[in-house]
Amino acid sequence: MAKDPDGIPASDSDPTELASRLRLTMVRLARMLRQQDESGLTPTLSAALATVNREGPLTLGELAAREQIAPPSITNTVGKLEALGLVVRLTDPKDKRICRVEATEAGRLQIESNRTRRDAWLAKRLVALDADDLARLVAAADVLEHLTVAPPEAEAP
Repeated sequence: MAKDPDGIPASDSDPTELASRLRLTMVRLARMLRQQDESGLTPTLSAALATVNREGPLTLGELAAREQIAPPSITNTVGKLEALGLVVRLTDPKDKRICRVEATEAGRLQIESNRTRRDAWLAKRLVALDADDLARLVAAADVLEHLTVAPPEAEAP
C-alpha cells in the first residue's frame, strides 16, 4: 500500500476515508454497547431517559429539541417512560400550564445499571489490549472527545 510523506498508509491519511472508517467503527461499537442493555427500552426511550436524568427537569419542548424529535413523538415517548415509572411529569409551580419531566429513582437506577453493564463489557475488552494499543486508544479518545465539543465549521449546503 502506498504511504504518504509521514509514512502513514495513504488511505489512512485521506480525511474522507478516515471519516468513513471512524463512522462505521463507532456505529458498530454503539450497536454492541446497546446490546448490553437488558432494560428492554428502545434506543429512543433510553436516550430520552438519559437526557431527562442528565439535564432535567425539562419541558416536553426542551426535551424534544435536545433529542431532535417532533413534539408529538416526544409526548408519546414520555408517556411510555411515565407508564414504566421511569419519569414523572411535574407541574411548574410558577406557571401551571407548563409541565416538566424528571427521572424517578427507578429511572436513575435503570440508567446506572445500564451504564455499569456497558462499561464493564467495554472494560473487559480494553484489559485485553497491549500497552501500546491502550496508549493509542487513550490518545484517540482525547481527539474524539475534542471532536464532539469543538464548534462545527460552516457547513456546506
